[in-house]
Amino acid sequence: MGDVVKVACVGGGPAGLYFAILMKRTDPSHDITVHERYPEGSTYGWGVTYWRELHDTLHAIDPESARAIGDDSIRWDTWQAHVHDRPPLLVDHWDGGYGIGRGRLLAILADRAHDLGVRVEYEREITSEAELAGADLVVACDGVNSTLRERHADHFGTQVALGRNVYIWLGTTKVFGSFTFAFTDTPHGWIWCYGYGYSRDRSTCVVECSPETWEGLGFHRSGEADSLGLLGKLFADLLDGHPLIGRGTNGESARWLNFRTLTNQTWRRGNLVLMGDAAHTTHYSVGAGTALALGDAAFLVHALHSRPRLDSALAFYERERKSTIRCAQRAARNSARWYESLPRYVTLPPEQMFALLGQRHSALLPYLPPRLYHGLDQAYGSVAWLWSKIARPASRR
Repeated sequence: MGDVVKVACVGGGPAGLYFAILMKRTDPSHDITVHERYPEGSTYGWGVTYWRELHDTLHAIDPESARAIGDDSIRWDTWQAHVHDRPPLLVDHWDGGYGIGRGRLLAILADRAHDLGVRVEYEREITSEAELAGADLVVACDGVNSTLRERHADHFGTQVALGRNVYIWLGTTKVFGSFTFAFTDTPHGWIWCYGYGYSRDRSTCVVECSPETWEGLGFHRSGEADSLGLLGKLFADLLDGHPLIGRGTNGESARWLNFRTLTNQTWRRGNLVLMGDAAHTTHYSVGAGTALALGDAAFLVHALHSRPRLDSALAFYERERKSTIRCAQRAARNSARWYESLPRYVTLPPEQMFALLGQRHSALLPYLPPRLYHGLDQAYGSVAWLWSKIARPASRR
């Protein structure tokens, strides 16, 4: 589009880098700079997940970066569940999934951006749009704690809802061959984790529990070493002697957190637009954060090059992506509530419990007895489909 020539991306995560790549591929004349506050090679977290749909989309949009991402990804075709001392349950996954180290993903995208002529400036923290004078477009993709968004929180209508459960995002040298769930019963309640491989020698391991269990086990007064030690004992059978790791490449220790679901009434202010976690977050249990961030990037590029002026392009982007994100956030809220209601499901026969784990996105599940829901789902193939037939207004039948 004619009125966007110089672009500043604030934040060098997947969203910002992929946006810069696609903008340059669409029109090499764009002058694009990505500003990242961390040093090169430094990032929080461990591995990220993505699924077949994103895999295929990336190959269609930019095959070169997609091939590099695929080559460094670990793929799994099965899910495995360990429920206390019961025998493990192995289930074939219908479509499989992928894991890749967050640091490796960022390196691939940064290299691709550089090859296309994008400038990536590390250790460059932007705190105000005034520092980016002359930019036709400023893309705030600096995460859930976005500085640029917070400067105008009233304008954006930022709201944050805290999840009830607490979680901690860890790494481990145990490489899981399947996407693995483990649920452990303690005198203070259930604690659980899920893990997935993301490289040949590392996996992500996310641990979660209710606040009552967290406090009962003493995590509220434990330091990092003591917390990791106790978690290693609680999941000893799963880890096979491998350690849990709390400190990432950015040097920061892992912390227990309540997940923050972030929404904004609007995603734009003048030539400033929000993208990725700066605009929205979805509970980690659905594994959609990376896919949604990359989807934001791709659609924003499409909007900018299919609308004649910046204001109409940003309005188009906001309208269409907010609709997509609302659906994802509804599913994520239902998934989070499933885990918050774990005692309702965890004592079911393993096959039923795991089947309902796969149905945790359902808005209907909390309102039906779990065994009844499972029975209906087995009989009709999809309770959601059955409910749509029963609840549809008579005028539409």
